[in-house]
Amino acid sequence: MHRDGNAIGGSARIEGSSVQAGEIHGGIHIHARDPAGRPARLPVPRQLLPVSPHFTDREGDLAALNGLRTRRPDESTPLIVVSGPAGIGKTALVSRWLRGLAEQFPDGQLYADLRGHSADGPAAPSEVLGQFLRALGIGPVPAGLGEQTALWRSVTAGLRVSVMLDNAFSAAQVRPLLTDGRTGLIVATSRHRLTGLRADGALYHQLGLLDPAAAEEMLSRGVGADRVRSEARDAHRLIALCGGLPLALCLASARLASRPRQPMRSLVESLTEGRRRLAALTIEGESSVHHALDASYAVLADDAARLYRRLALLPARTVEARLAASACAVPLEEAEQLLDALVEANLVEDIGPDSYRFHDLVRLHAAERGRAEEPPEARSEALRRVCDWYLATATEAQRYLSPIQLTLRRTYVHPPELPCPFTDSSGALGWLDGHRLDLLAAVHAAYEEGWDELAWQLVDALWPLFHRLRHHELWLEAHAVGLQAARRSKDRVAERQMLNSGAIGFSVAGRVDDAIRWFSWSLDAAREAGDARDEGQALHGIGSAHRQAGRFPEASTFLHQAIETWEAVGYPRGAALSRIVLGEMALESPGATWNGRPAAEYFDRARTTLLAVDDPYDAARALAFHGRARAVAGAYEDGVSELAAALLVFEEAGATPWQARVLEMLGRSAAEHTDPRTARDCFVRARDLYARQSPSDAQRMTDLLAAAPAEPADPEGTAPG
Repeated sequence: MHRDGNAIGGSARIEGSSVQAGEIHGGIHIHARDPAGRPARLPVPRQLLPVSPHFTDREGDLAALNGLRTRRPDESTPLIVVSGPAGIGKTALVSRWLRGLAEQFPDGQLYADLRGHSADGPAAPSEVLGQFLRALGIGPVPAGLGEQTALWRSVTAGLRVSVMLDNAFSAAQVRPLLTDGRTGLIVATSRHRLTGLRADGALYHQLGLLDPAAAEEMLSRGVGADRVRSEARDAHRLIALCGGLPLALCLASARLASRPRQPMRSLVESLTEGRRRLAALTIEGESSVHHALDASYAVLADDAARLYRRLALLPARTVEARLAASACAVPLEEAEQLLDALVEANLVEDIGPDSYRFHDLVRLHAAERGRAEEPPEARSEALRRVCDWYLATATEAQRYLSPIQLTLRRTYVHPPELPCPFTDSSGALGWLDGHRLDLLAAVHAAYEEGWDELAWQLVDALWPLFHRLRHHELWLEAHAVGLQAARRSKDRVAERQMLNSGAIGFSVAGRVDDAIRWFSWSLDAAREAGDARDEGQALHGIGSAHRQAGRFPEASTFLHQAIETWEAVGYPRGAALSRIVLGEMALESPGATWNGRPAAEYFDRARTTLLAVDDPYDAARALAFHGRARAVAGAYEDGVSELAAALLVFEEAGATPWQARVLEMLGRSAAEHTDPRTARDCFVRARDLYARQSPSDAQRMTDLLAAAPAEPADPEGTAPG
């Protein structure tokens, strides 16, 4: 099997016929006639298509190719482009597909490697055309590309022949190789998407990664199904490390097959060492993922190559145009164009509107290039620009979501000038949630770089994410870093802020004693600084934690101290929040009262205050509790109406935890009002929402469903007596 551009087969000779050339419309047209003067069909040699050692069944892809083939216009030869990153199995898929169609192309199957990423450069179209024409027995071959193209199209106009153009570099390289007529088939494979061929009627199929089942099948073919079964755990880890990339699995299989006595675990351990993964996927110094990616990288334009390198060094699991613009300090439009170039080269994957990602092995390669080619100061600047953009965007989200919340100062080395990716509170919360892991990675990166102010400012900016969506582990991890950064920078105000908001995270996570410890540290620090507002926050936090633990008398003492402290310094919002907690204690006490006051009274006063200070979100919390208190007191319809109004606020805000909590209140109220159908519906909806973040709360809903009374029989469904 040849893969050097000469794999067309020997020259074809036309027995008993003569070949005459004539000018038609400025091109060369070939007439082949037998001795009787009848047109003779050119005997095209059958070229064996390449066989890939890492082929695995891709029935869905084969079906997709068959579907594309049937979509061709009647007057043209189908042109199909199969694209995908290096090592994805493009050649294997297409060659298998075309071999299965051999009977439909009795005049032959032609193949050429266009060497799109060869060290010697891509094959020139004239080079390939010359080989194709000579393989068809045509000679002499014209010297000019235009004449060669015209001759090629004339010769193939009536032939039932398939042409595989493997490893194409660009649309311009493929276009002269297109045939004419209606009876053939052309398939080009490329690491680029070759979107320029759309004007030539091309249809496209993007090849994706193997799913786990197909990857396991491929590994079994390489090393034996028995070995995969006997070392199943390590086999699954190996498949995950190869990331569904056929070339990576092929190389791993070959390495294992050459070492039958070595446990699969040894290769897994080699591949888990990050930067050594690419080196481990090499067999005797030959074909490797690393070399394939080197070839794709080598042909990138300088600015696209710089973006490729820098993206992999950033704290981002996914990439968007604004992040790319920040990393390279270029306008947003230019960043979009550079990302398009990386998508076209199949080095990053387009996974949604303005959302891109690396394959794991490609990221390793890009990071390796970044460490080798980007000076340390350039890497540091790119990271700082991206972290500053994260901080500015998260702070803007905070402005939408909690405008009256105290926000600490923000300092930027590279103030971003990019447009904000959202325009309302719902979009702001969605952005924070969608970027939460990248934002946490940015917090860690800033701390590791010694940018302490940036680290704790990022944590402070994420408060709406923590408060509304309750990602407990993220909340606590971020504040542990933020607290260290504030202390290392000796910023006592920032330290108290980290202690307060971190302690709330411990409360939400059910770690009451940790919450009280953090709030106590904050209380000491606030009193030392003479900051009464922070003192009230710490007192409120300690009281809330005691209430959560069921220690109502202790809770009441601290909450009343918080109210007195906050009212003395003119902070009515804080006093209202403490009254909500006192109202919760009343709801859970006999007679729905606490200290002689009904629960509804606490919530009503709190809501009035919160509306007055323009805090609609916390006012909705007070409204929900007030509705529940009214339902408990017997005013079911009025209570349900208030709960429904609060639920609508939380739905519009995207606050999933509070949606679940209000649904739970509605369910309990319905159950107490002997409305089992409504109760069960609310518990099911609450369970499904809780399940996203709090398994214990979801289990509580499951228990309530099990204890809920059965729904009455439907009268229409009962049999007549």
